[in-house]
Amino acid sequence: MNSNKKTGRITGVLLLFVFISGIIIFQFLQGPILFSDNFLTSTSENSNQIISSVVLGIFSGIVSIVVAIVLLPIFKKHNMLLAYLYFAFCILNFIAIMIDNVSVISMLELSKEYVGNESNNSLNILETLIYKKHFWTHYFYLLISCFPVFVLYYMFFLSKLLPRIISIFGIIAVILMFIEELSSIFGHSISMNMLLPIGIIQLILPFWLIFKGMNSSTLKNKII
Repeated sequence: MNSNKKTGRITGVLLLFVFISGIIIFQFLQGPILFSDNFLTSTSENSNQIISSVVLGIFSGIVSIVVAIVLLPIFKKHNMLLAYLYFAFCILNFIAIMIDNVSVISMLELSKEYVGNESNNSLNILETLIYKKHFWTHYFYLLISCFPVFVLYYMFFLSKLLPRIISIFGIIAVILMFIEELSSIFGHSISMNMLLPIGIIQLILPFWLIFKGMNSSTLKNKII
């Protein structure tokens, strides 16, 4: 029982790190710069900030994989296929993060070249291409990130390791996020109302795990 509580708390701390790092990266370090109208000049001016966001994103992706590894022995007791599927989706999510980071670095290098040689007309063409490339890699990464999160909440729902209300809310929130990201890819404007539920539950889940842990009785019954 104590081991299960400890695992839950470790998982909660790791998930809280992933959540906070995501807020820092997209709301403070990258978002205001890379999606601004003058991103070519602002990216170069904030190069250290962009590089920091890339490094933080890599660590966040690694931590997500660590979460899958920590939860794998527990999830296997309930559904082996979904347990390994969650791990596989975390790996896929990390790959998507790396592709998105390459796109970010491409924007940084173009920005530096643009600031150093503003008279080069070919850079104006590259500006549009690089910006669009980052748009696609970024939103496909966000779309892919929905898969491991969905499996995570679905596994919690099946295993009853958490109160059902948390699992159900998480599943609905991920579905809303997936619909919103898919809508954005097809050119529709972003609605924060669709993304608000996932932000709420992704904050509730770590704190629940940290202070409450996972339900030990379900594991005990499963082992027996």
